[in-house]
Amino acid sequence: MRSIMLALQFLTILPVRLKGVVSERDIAGSAAFFPIVGAVQGALLLFSAMALVRILPPDIMSGFIIAIAIISNGGFHLDGLADSFDALAVKSSGDPAVDREKRLAVMKDSSTGAIGVIAIVMVILLKFVLIKNVLLFPGPLTAFLILFLMPVFSRWIMVPAMYLGKSARHNGLGNIFIESMSLQIVILSSALAIFIFAIIFKIHLADIYGFWILFILGVLPAGYALAHMTVLFCSRKFGGLTGDTLGALSELSEILYLTGSYLWLRYSI
Repeated sequence: MRSIMLALQFLTILPVRLKGVVSERDIAGSAAFFPIVGAVQGALLLFSAMALVRILPPDIMSGFIIAIAIISNGGFHLDGLADSFDALAVKSSGDPAVDREKRLAVMKDSSTGAIGVIAIVMVILLKFVLIKNVLLFPGPLTAFLILFLMPVFSRWIMVPAMYLGKSARHNGLGNIFIESMSLQIVILSSALAIFIFAIIFKIHLADIYGFWILFILGVLPAGYALAHMTVLFCSRKFGGLTGDTLGALSELSEILYLTGSYLWLRYSI
């Protein structure tokens, strides 16, 4: 329970504060329960969608769903997205080592540049279009359950990335998670994510869409592949992962998830 509370504290704005000393091992261990935090945020999106569908059309409803998702974690991952893209906008000097240091310095800067703003706008715009189109399909419960699973997926994907990568810095919260990550934590986190997905499929989606369930199950391996590619990319550009790049991965993974879900719905109905 302590690890779940820690995970909630790190990933949401819920007023959770643990008393006593929190070790680095406790912090890293909380990553195993990131999918549980995703389920809590997903439940918020699910119940919000069920309430809003009675009074709002899909486009306006999509805007509110995105706003609720952002507010639920204080825009923490969008901030990481903006910082990461601002850092990537640094022009190369021809020296990879110097470029990495410049990018890390830009990433640490509290101000947001034009490229970071563009990245936020594009991600929100893509989410809006994808969620709206998912909501337009027959059977609103299916769309609501897809929204429920979205943060489960995007919170989980950070865990294998932390295990596969190394830290670009020697301090900070991101460094604690990355350097203390273990295979056991990844296995537990993945098992929880698969379990949550399996429950949703069993109680609703599998009975309706039959073998097409195999298509959306491919989102999980695709997420692992995205985590692996992100690790390779960040190693080249930044010398490793940071908390900001993990936040960016979480945001971009939701685009992947929603795109896969939309294609699954389109070709299974």
